[in-house]
Amino acid sequence: MSQTYVIGHINPDTDTIAAAMGYAWLLKERDGGDIVSARAGALNPQTAWILNHLKLDAPKLLSDASPKFDAVLRRLDTTDPDAPLKDAWAIASRTGGVAPVVEADGKPFGLITGGSIFAYMSQTVGTHSKKQKMTIADVLDAPCREACNMDVPQLKAKGRIRDSLNRLLRYEGDNFFVVNDNDVYRGVCRQRDALNPPRLKIILVDHNEARQALAHLEEAELLEILDHHRLGNPSTHTPIRVTVDIVGSTSTLVSEKIEEVGLSAPPKIAGMLLAGLLSDTLILTSPTATERDHNAAKRLSRWAFVLGGPLEGETIQSYGEKILSAGAGLSSRTPEKIVSGDMKLYEGGNYRFSVSQVEVTDLHQLTKHLDDLKTALEDLRSKNAVDFAMLLVTDVVRGSSRLLIVEEPSELSDLPYPRQSDGTRLAKGVVSRKKQLLPGVLGLLER
Repeated sequence: MSQTYVIGHINPDTDTIAAAMGYAWLLKERDGGDIVSARAGALNPQTAWILNHLKLDAPKLLSDASPKFDAVLRRLDTTDPDAPLKDAWAIASRTGGVAPVVEADGKPFGLITGGSIFAYMSQTVGTHSKKQKMTIADVLDAPCREACNMDVPQLKAKGRIRDSLNRLLRYEGDNFFVVNDNDVYRGVCRQRDALNPPRLKIILVDHNEARQALAHLEEAELLEILDHHRLGNPSTHTPIRVTVDIVGSTSTLVSEKIEEVGLSAPPKIAGMLLAGLLSDTLILTSPTATERDHNAAKRLSRWAFVLGGPLEGETIQSYGEKILSAGAGLSSRTPEKIVSGDMKLYEGGNYRFSVSQVEVTDLHQLTKHLDDLKTALEDLRSKNAVDFAMLLVTDVVRGSSRLLIVEEPSELSDLPYPRQSDGTRLAKGVVSRKKQLLPGVLGLLER
């Protein structure tokens, strides 16, 4: 729990992954500490290709911020059921009165505590005068199994504490076993530790909205936000550092912060950040691209395109084309993955809706897959309980899109995109969900 996770939104795109990796590297290099990049979902094909091309490991998958039992367990020393009670006594004297008893296969047998020893002595000695003459040594020579409390809950190490709170509160004891998925002993958890667990430390990049974050963000300690989208940030208990700026990618902001402290990113990290920038700005042709993005691309290419590095000999244009090609196309993925791979949730007016985006190199691909995509989009709408769902199919070569909408509300009838014979809308020149599509949709819903 001492780690700090730098993580982006669910359904991460290349900029999200790149910004998490780059910012984690900077913070660790600049400030020290245990800073780890993470991701809140599966990699898309484009990001997977880039990581493989650069020979970088993917960030750790972290889909839930809710504390788990492995964060509060104490790995206490153990003894076995047939060992003399004096062995457990020795352990308990060092652990505050608790001695786990574990079988040969690693599974918990029971707990020895002061209460269980007293219960054993009461049962053994009772009111018989002869037995009352037993010495402590006689008692401590008994096998541990005789003095165990065997009615001890076993909780999974990877289980969320919140899901077991009622069970914890109903149990009259103070200690619980924590086991792995095979029910093998991992440690012991105290009730007071489970009721007040340490919070994950989180830095959000490439978004600032709780509904786009990993699950149960409210149970984490949010330290910072670094983003380039509209404001929709979650509430916090204490002030935090927030940077939300008007640039084409979060990778641009990370590169600026690296330069500000006089550092240069290693070639692989620089290559990853450049990929995030070029992907989000369509090789700097998107209307979201700013002069700062152009400067960042030059900066990152200077760090990335070095002799002996994985991108030796590349240019911004050649590298960008490979990146866009790696993520484009409808045939290499199922319709379900296409509509969910880059999907974000929004609210506007009285509506809750989703907007997905997929890149292609030719909009003619859409005809073959249109019916399946509509079906998948309707399923996505139903599963996410949104009022309507949209899919923006973007031609990254010609710089235009086609828009699919299921359960389109009447408020969107004034969208400035002509409806086509197949039911889609032609959005000429539209390539940015954030800067071109979303403002128009929200404007109609909220007027």
